[in-house]
Amino acid sequence: MTDRDDDFELRALLGMRGRSGWVFQASLAVTITLYITPSFTEVPIAQFVVALAAMLGAGAILLLLPGEPLPWPATAVVLAAGLVTVLATHVNFTEDAVRQRQPLATLVVSFVLAVLAVRGRIFAAWAGAAAVAAVLGFVDIVLDISVGSLFVSVLALASLAGATVCALVLRPTQRSLRLLHDDVAMRAAAEATMAAEHSERNRQLSRLDELARPMLERIARGADLTPADREVCRLLEAELRDGLRAPQLVTDQLNAAARGARSRGVEVLLLDDGGFTGVAATLRTRVLDLAVRELDAANAGSVTIRVLPAGRRNLATILASAPGGDRRTEIGSTGEILVST
Repeated sequence: MTDRDDDFELRALLGMRGRSGWVFQASLAVTITLYITPSFTEVPIAQFVVALAAMLGAGAILLLLPGEPLPWPATAVVLAAGLVTVLATHVNFTEDAVRQRQPLATLVVSFVLAVLAVRGRIFAAWAGAAAVAAVLGFVDIVLDISVGSLFVSVLALASLAGATVCALVLRPTQRSLRLLHDDVAMRAAAEATMAAEHSERNRQLSRLDELARPMLERIARGADLTPADREVCRLLEAELRDGLRAPQLVTDQLNAAARGARSRGVEVLLLDDGGFTGVAATLRTRVLDLAVRELDAANAGSVTIRVLPAGRRNLATILASAPGGDRRTEIGSTGEILVST
């Protein structure tokens, strides 16, 4: 489950997470201890420790373990802890005649089952309550021939019933909040996309204005273009194409190197397939430095610089083709460089 889903658990909406969650955890631990403490004088110390540990552990699982509904293994542990607590505090197993003891721990079990219902396991919580009632009935009727503890278990169901009603009432609110959050997230993503597109459009227009406006104004005035002017237009067109085809490769240094290589008759091709996304700045700088070095050294032929798609073994390749032979440089995703001719 993601952090976003955790934020819409009922325990989060009811303040059972974060700082308030720790306060709730401490309060539950104190309540468990207070209700089980009377059993200290009624049952052996070992049974008292087992009951207290079982309930404190169940409370910790309910409040600290993420996921809604609570995972089934954790749910089973909580239910088992409830039965263990009831037996450990109601029956003294060390005496010759096994007889009923302190029934107050049943209330503690009902509190824990109420939290279990809030954690999305309503049917499991009621099944646990039925199991506790069955155990108490067996202890009372078979061993003590009475039904006193069974009445206590019936009274304890009030907290479970309240938690069940609370959980059922809050479910629609929980769904509405989740849908509202999703809608807000979608709107925010759409606005961010539009803002990014607007920013990129402005950047491209600013770059176009900076590079091409002087020449475009000359053309608009009807000025005659000399061969040198036509060469400038050719280089400008190639540079603008680079900005569209390989935006992650466009830097002032690389643009200057590409312009110089093209002016010497070298065919330069820049390709960007998105492999720079999420890559460390040092690796990107290494690729750009190698590309500039290759462009500065080229006097004929062609130079192709390509950033590969994300997830490839290599981050980028530089292929320099010249009359004297070809040279291929591969930059790995971890920065290693392999040159082959």
